[in-house]
Formats: sequence, structure tokens, C-alpha cells
Amino acid sequence: MCESNAFLKDGENEVMLMESVDTIEPCEDGLKLMDIFGKQIFIKAKIKEMTLLNHRIILEKF
Repeated sequence: MCESNAFLKDGENEVMLMESVDTIEPCEDGLKLMDIFGKQIFIKAKIKEMTLLNHRIILEKF
């Protein structure tokens, strides 16, 4: 499987936002994430870091 987990950076902590993220689409005011089951969320954030080998996407609110 090639999906990654998305985390939201909150200070020094990282909070799991969504598991098994398949798609990230940039939107005018943030990002739309969709998992392998079709669940979608929108968040006003930017991508801070992606480590696909470790299946991690770190997002940061703006």
C-alpha cells in the first residue's frame, strides 16, 4: 500500500488528522484530503513536510 497518514503540527506535537490518505488537492483556502474509502476533509493548512518512505504527511495551519 502506498497511502500515507496525515498529521497536523500543533506546536511541538503532531496530531493524527487522517489515516490512509490517497489524494491531496490544493484549494484556494487550504487542502482537501481524501482517504482510500472516499472520506474527505478540508483543512486550512499547508504541507510542511512529506516523507513518503515513512508514509507521513505533516501539515501546518496557516
